[in-house]
Amino acid sequence: MARQSPQRPDADEPELDDTTGLAEPDADAPDADEPDAVAPADADRALWDELRIDPVEIALPAGTGFTLRAYRPASELTPTDVAERDADDPFLARRQVVETEEDDEGDVVILDEDLAREFAESDDEEKRAARGDAAGDDDADEKDADESADDKDGDEEVPVFLSHRGRLLLFKTPESLVSFVRSGAPNDLSQLDSWNELSERVEPADIAPRDEDVYELDLVVENLRGGHDTWDPTLLIEAGEVARDLSYALQLPAVLDMLSSGSSLDDLDEALRASVNGGIGGFMGRRRLKKIGAQTASLGWRTIVGKISAVVDWRD
Repeated sequence: MARQSPQRPDADEPELDDTTGLAEPDADAPDADEPDAVAPADADRALWDELRIDPVEIALPAGTGFTLRAYRPASELTPTDVAERDADDPFLARRQVVETEEDDEGDVVILDEDLAREFAESDDEEKRAARGDAAGDDDADEKDADESADDKDGDEEVPVFLSHRGRLLLFKTPESLVSFVRSGAPNDLSQLDSWNELSERVEPADIAPRDEDVYELDLVVENLRGGHDTWDPTLLIEAGEVARDLSYALQLPAVLDMLSSGSSLDDLDEALRASVNGGIGGFMGRRRLKKIGAQTASLGWRTIVGKISAVVDWRD
């Protein structure tokens, strides 16, 4: 008869103590009395969630860098000062001169005072009163509408970045970003009530942006050039989101106009968003994309990436 080999104990079964016959405790097993450990990812996000500021990674043709972004009501923020930045832009300076001249020309009014006086005296008093009442009502309505719009704008949350004097501060390493935050150097985020606490607590290991906070603007133009079949909806949608945030926070009106509602690039964004949905909406979105010119879209985005790159202050 063949000899049977002894059975090996199951690796999952606890070994018995030779003296007591009881199972030996697993040294790696967590103690029931100890509180559950916090997952590393949750620990990393705890600081940012508490202070309502997020690390962001942006890739541009010149390189990839880290920065910070927050959202706050517009009424709580002082916009970045772009006077010095715009003064350094000779093209912008020329545009401002032209606009000023046009405004001056528009303010020149030739008025025949005698004719105006004669018209006023011949006007019926009752009509003047009626006209004044109507004008007063219109002015009141306009004032109420303006105040309502101001209140709405003040309550709306808007983006603010780690920037200074209209330039986005991008850091090539987490260490250099943290060093700047701790330095006390002036920047647009220092107006936040949570900034001082961040400067005391942040560590390089905390600079770990979420996937949705990583933007690859350096790939947008090349992707659009590849044609409709190669367009990456996620890449392009996220690029549009961060470009809108940057153009608002850094006061880039030309970029805001290019991405505004009704523009060709806004149509591209809406079609991309529709295309990723299922059903008839996704089908219609893909049909709309086919009608958008790849060359026009790529040229538009090349301009946007160029304007954003021009206001970046790279920090090592």
